[in-house]
Amino acid sequence: MKLRIGRRTGAAVAALSVAAVLAACGGGNQPGQTAGGGASAWALTGGSEDMFRAQFDSWNQDNPDDEVAVEWFANDAYKEKIRTAVGAGNAPTLIYSWAGGTLSDYVANGDVVDLGDSTAELTDKLIPSVAANGQVDGTTYAVPNTQSQPIVLYYNQELLDAAGVEVPATYDELLDAVGTLQDNDVIPIALAGQSVWPELMWIQYLTDRIGGPEVFQAVLDGEEGAWSNPAIIEATTKIQELVDAGAFGDSFGSVNADQNADTALVQTGKAAFVLQGSWVYPSFLESAPDLVASGGLGYTTFPAIDGGAGDPANIVGNPSNFWSVSADASPQAQETAKKFISTEVLNDEAVEELLAIGTVPPITGLEDKIEQQDNADYLSFVYGMVRDAPHFQLSWDQALPAAQSQALLDNLSQLFLGQIDPQQFSEAMDATL
Repeated sequence: MKLRIGRRTGAAVAALSVAAVLAACGGGNQPGQTAGGGASAWALTGGSEDMFRAQFDSWNQDNPDDEVAVEWFANDAYKEKIRTAVGAGNAPTLIYSWAGGTLSDYVANGDVVDLGDSTAELTDKLIPSVAANGQVDGTTYAVPNTQSQPIVLYYNQELLDAAGVEVPATYDELLDAVGTLQDNDVIPIALAGQSVWPELMWIQYLTDRIGGPEVFQAVLDGEEGAWSNPAIIEATTKIQELVDAGAFGDSFGSVNADQNADTALVQTGKAAFVLQGSWVYPSFLESAPDLVASGGLGYTTFPAIDGGAGDPANIVGNPSNFWSVSADASPQAQETAKKFISTEVLNDEAVEELLAIGTVPPITGLEDKIEQQDNADYLSFVYGMVRDAPHFQLSWDQALPAAQSQALLDNLSQLFLGQIDPQQFSEAMDATL
């Protein structure tokens, strides 16, 4: 899977900030190092770039003798560069990540430092379920630096009204809606199959609704045969059922999420639903303001499964993105990075900017601020999802080790394309444990 903010939030709100991809440190410096040995950071273009730029500008203006040198990268360029840099001991001082399996590897290899008391003030105001993703064995090694990103089921209300379809509360109702929408010459559900990663949202939600979060935890724990759990078999069978029913249309394999092609189908009235991250909402605001303003863009939680063991209030996605501090940085650079985090990260200005672009930071007690926003109903919906979720499951491709993550994407793509069946999917994934 490509990177989260870069490929998702970045693609969704690229119109907010378009920046060239800068090259890595050149000359005699190694990647991540600065000429004077000071603190450095690598950050991503697009998405929340404006907020990050404001934070670094504010810090550097107030600390001219202790500046943070920042370089900006596009999604895939960053993904390749950070892995190499961390492994070689040349990471920037501030390491941007999605926590999960990557953070666990960083901690196991001694690549990042315990942030300890330096982030206590920030941690105290975070939604606990989000803050927990930056911890390994109870120690904080990473802190959220941007919005929470739950997966939401968006829909075009105008298309549902024209077809006489109610917003589905259960999977069976969703399956019924597929047939009705097809009869009205509408793609029931937009899916960016060419990008593959949006397909993860379906297997994650279905598995969780059927079996609860314990099912995937067994995978993370490496339990033998964990991918053959009946809940996963049922989830992939339902995916096959949706594909065979034409839920995603005939050409989903050529739809690219990086180009916002899936959300565009909903915006233009060609598709009724799209299951996507909350990072796409700013794109709807930018590209389809009339649809949003008229109430034509709807949003809801993923349908429940009759008889399922999972709590319908559970959510999947990305609790946030995170900053860690490199263990290979000098003590002075580490101290600068920690002070930057405590001063700038998710401060009042950052919270206001994230709310203004239609996203929700993982901070407690935001109800009053949200009520003052133009899109208060949507923001309240997303905030409530995150605040009240019994369990917030990290995207599987970020939670798993890299090799297993790639195998998951490869096999999931084959499942959606009908090249393997549910049993073959589980057997292939069990082999990766």
